[in-house]
Amino acid sequence: MTVRADLNISLDGYATTTDQTPEHPFGHDWGRLVGAYTATRTFRERVLHDESGEGTTGVDDRYAQAYFAEVGAEIMGAGMFGLHNFPDDPNWRGWWGDEPPFRVPVFVLTHSERPPIEMAGGTTFEFLSATPLEALARARDAAGSKDVRIGGGATVVRDFLKAGLIDQLHVAITPILLGRGNRLWDDLRELESDYTVSSEVAESGIIHVTFQRSRA
Repeated sequence: MTVRADLNISLDGYATTTDQTPEHPFGHDWGRLVGAYTATRTFRERVLHDESGEGTTGVDDRYAQAYFAEVGAEIMGAGMFGLHNFPDDPNWRGWWGDEPPFRVPVFVLTHSERPPIEMAGGTTFEFLSATPLEALARARDAAGSKDVRIGGGATVVRDFLKAGLIDQLHVAITPILLGRGNRLWDDLRELESDYTVSSEVAESGIIHVTFQRSRA
């Protein structure tokens, strides 16, 4: 079992944007940040349920395939689920539509626990008020022999990195400057010393950097 995380970040290390509006809840900058990922055939099939076969099939798509492969459980923050936008709506079922792309148990970290939500396609959202270590124990039990993915956002991934709980981190660096938002790398000085680091440049110009925990 591997505990892993994947994030899209800007050249200056930001994984979230600050230009959200009610009409554009993710912000216009979000499209610039994740455009290469959302253009892949895998994203179109898995998230948009587009069976046309359209979408890019190069290096970015290979990482998109790896994102979903062999995951047995997911952990995400309340913001990634969407609770920050609808904190008092008991009927809010997240950003992800009636059939979310996860297809595994998803543990949502929140200070306001809710009853679990079962969705089409095998996704169940469970809401936890827990530390990273406690949440990971729950996710490991649910994942069996498969991997646990720390889905995000950046604050959640950073908390798991600071606790030394992530075995593999993949960041897709988009060559844009955001200048503000939520930075992944804050308070993670010398993180690379615990990992073997490799990189690959995609046809889109995205730099895929992978941190693999060094093992004795």
